[in-house]
Amino acid sequence: MRTHVQKMVSWCFPVLRQLRSIRHLVPVTTFQTLIVLLVLSMMDYGKAILASLPAYMFRHLQSVMNAAARLIYGLHHSDHISDALISLHWLRAQERARFKTAVLMYKATHGTAPSYLSQLDRVADLPGRRSLRSARTKRLLMPSVKLSTVGGQAFPVAGPTIWNSLPDNVISAPSLSTVRQHLKAILFQASFPDIITDPR
Repeated sequence: MRTHVQKMVSWCFPVLRQLRSIRHLVPVTTFQTLIVLLVLSMMDYGKAILASLPAYMFRHLQSVMNAAARLIYGLHHSDHISDALISLHWLRAQERARFKTAVLMYKATHGTAPSYLSQLDRVADLPGRRSLRSARTKRLLMPSVKLSTVGGQAFPVAGPTIWNSLPDNVISAPSLSTVRQHLKAILFQASFPDIITDPR
């Protein structure tokens, strides 16, 4: 994972330097779209496998997002970045990874993800579980792992861990758009705990 993150960061910064040369030649909205398409989409590639990264690796990813936000608004390196990220409605890198993973988990539990991601066991489906109200839960079984440092980062472990940590109104949402809306609000607050705002 460390190599993957390093390659991603080393790819994104040269792209940002190239985009800097055209920042004053295009409208801000167009420039922001270019940043999202050329930089953030690269960071989002394979994001589900990054959800359990150590904090220091997320700091590397966050530095790319901070640089992109500063470039969009023409900020100096010493300028505070939170207001720019909030204005762009961007989640911080760690919450962004959790968002992508949770969306993928919703698809997996509703049969719209690739079949190899859908082999997940619900808590309610465990053999011998009594048919109680709690049996209607959408929580997932947590597979055991031998090495928490490696096994805990695998999608079959990290995915259910993130899914089970979400409130009931998210995992029981009737549609993907509702899940995205609730997730964005929850994770936006986690990204900026001192700011109360509507990210939609």
